[in-house]
Amino acid sequence: MLFPTYDDLQHRRARFTYGTAGSPTIEALAQAWTELSGAAGTVLTPSGLAAVTVALMSVVNAGDHLLVTDSAYRPTRQFCDGVLARFGVEIEYYDPLIGAGIVASLRANTRAVLVEAPGSQSFEMQDVPAIAEAVHARGGSVIMDNTWATPLLFPAHARGVDLVIEAGTKYLSGGSDLLLGLTTANAKHWPALRRTFDHFAMCAGPEDVFLGLRGLRTMALRLREHGQQALAMAEWLQARPEVLRVLHPALPDDPGHAIWKRDFSGASGLFGVILKPASAGAVAAMLDGLELFGMGFSWGGFESLVIPFDCKAYRTATSWEPGGPGLRFHIGLEDLDDLKADLDAGFARLRAAR
Repeated sequence: MLFPTYDDLQHRRARFTYGTAGSPTIEALAQAWTELSGAAGTVLTPSGLAAVTVALMSVVNAGDHLLVTDSAYRPTRQFCDGVLARFGVEIEYYDPLIGAGIVASLRANTRAVLVEAPGSQSFEMQDVPAIAEAVHARGGSVIMDNTWATPLLFPAHARGVDLVIEAGTKYLSGGSDLLLGLTTANAKHWPALRRTFDHFAMCAGPEDVFLGLRGLRTMALRLREHGQQALAMAEWLQARPEVLRVLHPALPDDPGHAIWKRDFSGASGLFGVILKPASAGAVAAMLDGLELFGMGFSWGGFESLVIPFDCKAYRTATSWEPGGPGLRFHIGLEDLDDLKADLDAGFARLRAAR
């Protein structure tokens, strides 16, 4: 940005004064996401984790107490334990099923509670409105990672959340070709969020923002298809003899189904499966031969993915004893019968390796 006169420069008379302050492309996506989310404002960051960090840093101070769901995205835990704790924030993890019982964990210095529904990998549903009501009654703030649902399936601000985090890398992209985070805030929290964002200059790249704008135009259609395909696959997996249980809140027998049905308008393509006891070698035999399912972490694109997971190593407020190996699936946009055939062959390898 160049200023035409000395006086314009001195008084920063320009729509955009510096690259880190924004651009027309950034403004277009931020405004669109703000409207979609029912928020007061949005900042765009270079990753989902960056969106988490700027949200947390805009709220907590040294000496504050922060409650974090035990089912949170693991890199979020690592930021809390490795950075916030170092700067004097006391981190405490809580049972994601606690609901309104969160009030028993609130202290005079509890500044915020971080929720995620469903939980990362383990897919527990949290009663977000009940938690928000309890926390707000004590003057605290509620922060939510809403990447699984996006604002299309869960209007987090309307459910009482103050700051909402989305990894645009996932469903906003749809093509597994960008890194992007979005953090929205209600009117009360927007000034602090924007101020913190400006202090860090944690800006998303221009091409990623452009690709995010592109993805926004088809996100609703893609998300609906992902959700339908994933639910059909979850029901198919429930009937498999190799499967102990399926972790998907849209299934009627899921422990979190009632909350999901009350608060959400749909489900995305991500869910978990607990296999009946099997060795690591047997699971490897199943996964290594898959042709349509890739093994990778960054879900939300058009392709189907699977990874093994085990929450036991990092849970601190709850225990993780699922009864068998865990697999996290993201169901993409491929033909569903082809995906089932690929998994059927994989299960045959699993049985043979046992």
